[in-house]
Amino acid sequence: MEWLALILSLPANSATTRTRTWRELKALGAGTLRDGVYLLPARPEFRSALEAIEAGVAVAGGSAQIVRIVSEGPQQERAHVKLFDRAEAFGELGERISQASRALKAESEAAAMRTLRRLQKSFEDICRTDFFPGPAQQRARKNLDRLQRAITLQFSPDEPTMSEGLIERLDSADFQRKTWATRKRPGIDRLASAWLIRRFIDPASKLVWLAKPADAPALAIGYDFDGAQFTHRGERVTFEVLMASFGLEEDWALTYVGRIVRFLDIGGEAPAEAAGVGALFDGMRSLHQNDDELVVAALGAFDGLYQAFKIGEKADG
Repeated sequence: MEWLALILSLPANSATTRTRTWRELKALGAGTLRDGVYLLPARPEFRSALEAIEAGVAVAGGSAQIVRIVSEGPQQERAHVKLFDRAEAFGELGERISQASRALKAESEAAAMRTLRRLQKSFEDICRTDFFPGPAQQRARKNLDRLQRAITLQFSPDEPTMSEGLIERLDSADFQRKTWATRKRPGIDRLASAWLIRRFIDPASKLVWLAKPADAPALAIGYDFDGAQFTHRGERVTFEVLMASFGLEEDWALTYVGRIVRFLDIGGEAPAEAAGVGALFDGMRSLHQNDDELVVAALGAFDGLYQAFKIGEKADG
C-alpha cells in the first residue's frame, strides 16, 4: 500500500507554527510514524493538504518534505494501517451514547434531539478520518440508530413501523384538491412529505394534523402512520415512498433531500448537510408550537434546500 509521509523540522522558537501544524495534521487524520514524521494514505486530496502545510512551515522558517512510500510486506502494512485505528474514539463515543440512553427517560424531546444531533456530529467527525472502517464504526452506527429509535418510541409512539411490499405507481391527477392527514407535531419526515405533497403532488391540498391516527377524516389520504396509504416501506421513509409512488425519483435534488430526511428520521449513513438541516428543523419545531405555522415555515425551508441542490446539480453537470 502507498502512503504520503510528511517529514517536518519545525522552528524551535515558534510555538504558534507548531500548534497550527499539529492542528492541521490532526484535522486530516494523519498518523504519527515517529517524531516529526506523519503518514496519510496516498490520495490526491491529502497531497494537496500536505503541500499547503509544507508551504506554511517553510514560510515560518522550518523545513518540510513530502515523500511517497510503500509498505514493505503485509506486516509493515498492518503496522501502518494500525496508526489510523479509531476504535478508541468510537469506544468513547459508545460510552456517550450509553449515557444518553440511560438518561433518556428524564429528558425532554428537544433536549434528547439536541443530544442525538451532537452524537451524530461526533460520529461523522470520527468517520471522516476512519480511513479503514471496521467493526468499531459499525457498532457505533448501530448504537446511534438504536438511540434514535428509542427517542422516537418515547416521544412519537405512533411513528410508523417498517413494512414490506411493492410501491404502486400512481397518477397525481387522481390526487388533486384532497385532504391529507398525518399525526400532529410533525417531525422531519412528515414535514418533508407535506412539502412534497404541496409542491409536486397536490398543490391545492388541505393538510390536517391528527391527535391519533384513528381521528383521520373518512375521505382523507393518510401518510406516515401505520395503516396509512403512504408510509414507510422497506428501508424507505414516507417521503421516499411518496416520491416513488408519483414517479419523482428521477429528480436528483429530490432524491438527495430524501437521503437527508431518511437519515434524520431513522438513521443510517449521514449526508454532509444532515446535521445542519436537523438543527434547523429542531429549532423550527421549538419556535412554532402551532402545526400550521410550522408547516408554512418548513415549506420555505425545503424550497431553499431543494433549490440549493438544483443549483449544485447544474454546476456539477
